[in-house]
Amino acid sequence: MSKKVYLLLAEGFETIEALTPLDVLRRAKINVETVSITPSVAVTSSHNVQVAADTTIAAKKLDDGDVLIIPGGFPGYDNLGKSPEVAAAVKDYFAKGKIIAAICGGPTVLARNGVAEGFEVTCHSSAIEAMGKYRVVNLPVAHDRNIITADGAGHSLDFGLEILRSIADGETVAAVRKAMELD
Repeated sequence: MSKKVYLLLAEGFETIEALTPLDVLRRAKINVETVSITPSVAVTSSHNVQVAADTTIAAKKLDDGDVLIIPGGFPGYDNLGKSPEVAAAVKDYFAKGKIIAAICGGPTVLARNGVAEGFEVTCHSSAIEAMGKYRVVNLPVAHDRNIITADGAGHSLDFGLEILRSIADGETVAAVRKAMELD
């Protein structure tokens, strides 16, 4: 069975935190769909990089996915956190035991929605205060049950690889790592 991943994009997303996991997963032939939470497929990153998402959240139900990716970037993660559609998706994925992967300020979307409280997470140092009901660890990437978190842009590749490890076999992961000259 092929895995399905949705990567959420809001105005002000962190470019590398969204595009690096996207690249890693697509190299592995994982079906990843980028989803703008705005009415337009055109979304601009926090560093003024415009990306054309595959679809919009208004045009696509996200309930058939296996993984939901929440990039950081300011004000991107704040915009994601304010979205009722994102809140509904995050709560649904968590309730069904599906993987939620959030990086940088992205874990605050979990906190804002009371999802996975008590789990071990990592996040950007500027977001730690918002993670009051979580066990925040000082690690580049943390993986607790169905929640994968990473601390920031500098660990986007590690984040993408951890997502891949959680949904693909070791042979696929090894092939991607080799193709990227990591091994």
